[in-house]
Amino acid sequence: MTNNKRNWKPATQLVHEGTLRSGFGEMSEALFLTQGYLYATAEQAEARFKGEEPGFIYSRYANPTVDMFEKRMCALEGAEDARATASGMAAVAAAVLCGLRAGDHIVAARALFGSCRWVVETLAPRYGIECSIVDGTDIANWEKAVRKNTKLFFLESPTNPTLEVADIAAVAKLANSTGARLVVDNVFATPLFQKPLELGAHVVVYSATKHIDGQGRCLGGIVLSDKKWIDENLHDYFRHTGPSLSPFNAWTLLKGLETLPIRVRQQTESAGKIADVLAGHSRVARVIYPGRADHPQADIVKKQMKGGSTLICLDVKGGKAAAFAFQNALDIILITNNLGDAKSLITHPATTTHKNLTDEARAELGIGPGTLRLSIGLEDADDLIEDIAQALDRT
Repeated sequence: MTNNKRNWKPATQLVHEGTLRSGFGEMSEALFLTQGYLYATAEQAEARFKGEEPGFIYSRYANPTVDMFEKRMCALEGAEDARATASGMAAVAAAVLCGLRAGDHIVAARALFGSCRWVVETLAPRYGIECSIVDGTDIANWEKAVRKNTKLFFLESPTNPTLEVADIAAVAKLANSTGARLVVDNVFATPLFQKPLELGAHVVVYSATKHIDGQGRCLGGIVLSDKKWIDENLHDYFRHTGPSLSPFNAWTLLKGLETLPIRVRQQTESAGKIADVLAGHSRVARVIYPGRADHPQADIVKKQMKGGSTLICLDVKGGKAAAFAFQNALDIILITNNLGDAKSLITHPATTTHKNLTDEARAELGIGPGTLRLSIGLEDADDLIEDIAQALDRT
């Protein structure tokens, strides 16, 4: 799906790659709101369904607007093929489950978004697929968890919400040696700051709802990998279970991709400044940010990431009451469970995104009652710093 003859940089790819124009020669990508497609003859319909003739059959399978989004993401990620989905979790579920069967085994990093952990730890075992949860920051833990029936490794890096970083290249090397496939959720790094496929991962998933849209407008997800794996595993799963991305959302995401580098660069620059301010505040017990030298995996960050993150993890002193008071005192930063938006957002994971985990599981992940996830938007960094300072003073 990618055009290897072009040596375009990401900013150029995200404006032009994959564009498919109709006979009207429109400048903006066309929005094809259709369920089905017309065949000139019965013979042509048969040929399409046999795969003997290229073309669209049904928008649950493929759609021209969705196809443009998939091709543009392939160019950015360096992937051979992709399938866009209705949400990020549809992408995760598809990537994890499509190639597994009863009797197989998953090894997953314990630091996962709550719904991701539910898929591997609760849903998969209902279908006879075993799962082991490990501390993903130590490659020795992955090695110890491997069994003869291990078919899949799954991790986020950086993680939600504590921005833990795993050595993707090391885990990929182990996966290759054991015959497993490594699936990486790359949402927090974005495809601009980290390339899991280049590091050896086999499959990359995104919630396109986050930075790719980045403006709070729609849901979307995408799975990217080599064409052979998608043809042999994801294609039929996708075709028959129907987690398809709507053409309208695909069109919205295409518009989001055009400004992705500008937005992420500004958000990350602001996040770095704000993380430094937070780290020196007397009301803050802990700050975790991939751009700082005191990050627990700073050496791995330096090795595999080209930038920090738009996200900051912090702990305020005083536990849940102080965390709630801080959130309620903010004027600019908004309380919600989304991230990667043009607006700055804050979340209390223990009572929202990770509330279904046990207290012990949250403690293992470093999620305490005072832990907050801060997603930096496009507002002026100095305004955000002032807002944070006044809120902390009132905590």
